[in-house]
Formats: sequence, C-alpha cells, structure tokens
Amino acid sequence: MRHHPEDLVEFLPEAEPLLGREAAGSPGERRGLVLVHDLAGEFDAAHAGALAGSHLLASLPSRVIARFDADSLVDYRAHRPRMTFDGDHYESYTAPEILLHAVEDDAGETFLLLHGAEPDFAWEAFVAAVTAAVQRLGVTRVVALQAIPMPVPHTRPVTVTAHATRRALIESYPVYWGEVRIPGSVAALLELRLGEAGVDALGVAAHVPHYLAQATFPAASLTLLEHLGRLTGLILPTEALQEAAETHRTEVDEQIARSPENTSVVAALEQQYDQFAAAREGSDLLSDLGEVPSGEEIGAEFERFLAEQDRRGD
Repeated sequence: MRHHPEDLVEFLPEAEPLLGREAAGSPGERRGLVLVHDLAGEFDAAHAGALAGSHLLASLPSRVIARFDADSLVDYRAHRPRMTFDGDHYESYTAPEILLHAVEDDAGETFLLLHGAEPDFAWEAFVAAVTAAVQRLGVTRVVALQAIPMPVPHTRPVTVTAHATRRALIESYPVYWGEVRIPGSVAALLELRLGEAGVDALGVAAHVPHYLAQATFPAASLTLLEHLGRLTGLILPTEALQEAAETHRTEVDEQIARSPENTSVVAALEQQYDQFAAAREGSDLLSDLGEVPSGEEIGAEFERFLAEQDRRGD
C-alpha cells in the first residue's frame, strides 16, 4: 500500500503559534528552530536515546504540536503494544505513538522533539513528511540521538561517534573509520535525505558497553544531552540523569564484583581504553589491541546487537 507523506502527519492547533511565527517576515529574518529526534528503534543500545528524550519531556515544559500516523507506520506484531489485563477483563491499551513536541529549554528557548517508535513501514514517505514539517516550521538544524554497542568499559567516560551532512557541523569531532556497511535506520535515512534537501542534519551516537546494551545505561543518555547542548546551545537539565548514572554505576560495580570472570573482562577493556587514550590523546574510541575497529568489526557488532534484539522480541 502506497502512503502519501501528507497523510502521515497531522498538525494540531498547538502548532499554530510556531507556524505563524515562522511565516512572518522574510526567510532571512526567521529564527530557525532545532529539531531533535530519538527514533533510534533497534539502534538504541540500552535505550539511551529514548531515555534522553523522555527525560527532556519529563523535565521541561512541552506541548504536542503534531502526530504521525503510527497505525500505518508501526509493525504491531514485531513490537507488540502493552495491554493491561485485570482479573477477568482487559482494562487498558498503550498504543504506539510518534509525536512532535515543542519544548522550552531552561533558558526559555523553544526547540522541537520528535519522540516515539521508529517506523517499520513507509520509510521514504515518513522521511518526506518529516522533511515537509521541517520546512513548514522553519527548522534549520536536525539532531539525532542514538546509542550503539561498543567494546568499552562502563568505568570510563562515555564516548560518542558524531556524523553530519556537512563536516563543518561536527568539526571538533574526530573521524575514526572510512566506509562502513551497516543495517539502515529511519534516523540514518532522514539525515541522508535532509542533506540532499539542503537542510543541516547531524547526530551523536553514544558508545554503550556491549555487556550493558540490553539493559539500561543512564550515563549514555546523560552524555547524549551534554553533546546536544554543546552542538545546539540549548540549556538542558541533566541533574536527575547524573544522579541516576551514579546510582547505576554503583549497582553495576557490585554485580560485576561478584564474578571473577566479569571482573577480568572489564579490567581488560579498561586496559585497552587507557592504552588507546594514551596513544591518541583526545580520541574517543578504542577496540581490541588499542586500535580503531575496522568497518567489518563495527558492522558485525551492529548485526550481533540486532540479532539479540530479535531474539528478545521472539
């Protein structure tokens, strides 16, 4: 079934002030908006991107300005929604949502957050609908929040990979590898198509310890928001995530300490990390033997992570 982009999104009355403001004056006089999205889906190790987005919505004033047709975009059998059964009847149903929020940062600056399930279907139509919304709202910069599993220890600072449609957008971030073939995602396709349309798009992917990729890792969510603030100038609350990260670190330390085998694995990762940091001061990635992973190794890590996600879903 062919989907038309305009049929996939509904702007709500709450969007009118933004649409009206951006329509006033010439394009050169408009104050561009930042749009942040965390539609990482299966490419969100430890749910770090989704947690970062949820934290922003819980901590800052926001309102929903548009809804995407999740019923046409999400595969319910692959990602079964939660229902509540009480005694002898079904009591509630939590439908998947893909919502566009207008959010105010701690300085009162408005930005947009596209938050919810990653579409399974009609990727091109969905990306076209988002691109049209970007143009209607006067968005000048789109930022993706993601997380990927990496051979890094939880006891060291969380590092990131940055990517963008123009190198100038991430000038201060190092480039680690050349061509890499990995499974696609809506976030990646959106960045590609926005770049083709002349819209600045970029993203940061937090490196999550591979042994925590199926759990939670609030330190990665904290790091994503720190880099989001650095890249956009937004003033974002992070205190609650900082506390959660510290508590989580203590819990993981205690669990790992119970197993000599796990302790040995983490110690080896620490040694690799420290050797790489010493060899390349200011670098943000490491792998076996203190070298940057090859494209094949990175692709294989993605494949393993996605396969594990599929097994958990089954």
